[in-house]
Amino acid sequence: MITSILTFLIVGILAVVAISVVLSIVGAVLGLAMGLVGFLLFKVAPLVLIGYLLVRFLAPRRRRLSRADREWLES
Repeated sequence: MITSILTFLIVGILAVVAISVVLSIVGAVLGLAMGLVGFLLFKVAPLVLIGYLLVRFLAPRRRRLSRADREWLES
């Protein structure tokens, strides 16, 4: 009787330890992922957006190709 109670106690303690280890690993992975998302969203994305807008608005509206250029591209 006492051995089965001790067995359940040891198994329960091991299960709690295993669950805490798994949850800590999941928390670390989620923390790193959120850190990466925050960095990309607030540091990289604004620079990419500004670069895109500069290229978009400073580039000529429409570049016409000459007839020779079109023939060269189609060949």
